[in-house]
Amino acid sequence: MTIEQLMSFLEEDLGFGDITSDLLIPRGLKAKGVIVAKERGIVAGVEEAEMLFKHFGVNVKINRRDGNVVNPGDVIIEVEGEARSILMVERTVLNIMMRMSGIATETKALVEKIRKAGLNVKIAATRKTAPGLRALDKKAVIIGGGEPHRLRLDDAILIKDNHIALVGSVKEALQRARENVSFVKKIEVEAKTLSEALEASESGADIVMLDDMKPEQIREVVQYLKNKGLYGKVLLEASGGINPSNVIEYASTGVHVISLGYLTHSAKALDMSLEITT
Repeated sequence: MTIEQLMSFLEEDLGFGDITSDLLIPRGLKAKGVIVAKERGIVAGVEEAEMLFKHFGVNVKINRRDGNVVNPGDVIIEVEGEARSILMVERTVLNIMMRMSGIATETKALVEKIRKAGLNVKIAATRKTAPGLRALDKKAVIIGGGEPHRLRLDDAILIKDNHIALVGSVKEALQRARENVSFVKKIEVEAKTLSEALEASESGADIVMLDDMKPEQIREVVQYLKNKGLYGKVLLEASGGINPSNVIEYASTGVHVISLGYLTHSAKALDMSLEITT
């Protein structure tokens, strides 16, 4: 994310200026401060915090990098510079770091849960991100060891139920896509039934998303594709209604990827604070 994009977040918070600091803090007063973790997790957003602080001439010492584990009381960043600048940037920096760290922490927990269960399944995000924050949300997923999935609509072809309803069939939608898209783009098809999954697999989809299916339904799809000799020739993705409580059940079905909107719309922010030390 560019400094211009980060500045737009600050401008949203700043309005016409930090009137409290302007009234109470003399211009030119120097201060030191630290950003401290208040709970255990995976830190993310350090790079963005550094960019914002440095933009306003604040010196930054990084003690914990993106992807590092932090515990309560750990000092993630030390800052030194004009007090007004530190206080002005404080909330925006913390909002970015806390949200990104929460997403990274939740992603890491799920990736580790899958690994400890001995399953070779990738954890991926979705496009269910906060408007304007997708780049940060997806980066946080990557920092946590997950896959970003599509960043934007132009990354890959994903034929969903509404496309199929308008086109008429899975096969016709796939044919149109194949005839008009570059060879470098993957084609994924959303399937809600066994018949749709089979039609998509037989019609040449690269990826089949098994959407809103129960684990027993997914196992049926996997077994059917194995019987047809198609399993392994198409990537299978499970999505819809998956969360930490049932992720192992889904990961055990034979799918290759699990995508969860939960990672970006429900992960709890990791608590941290900025404290002035002098």
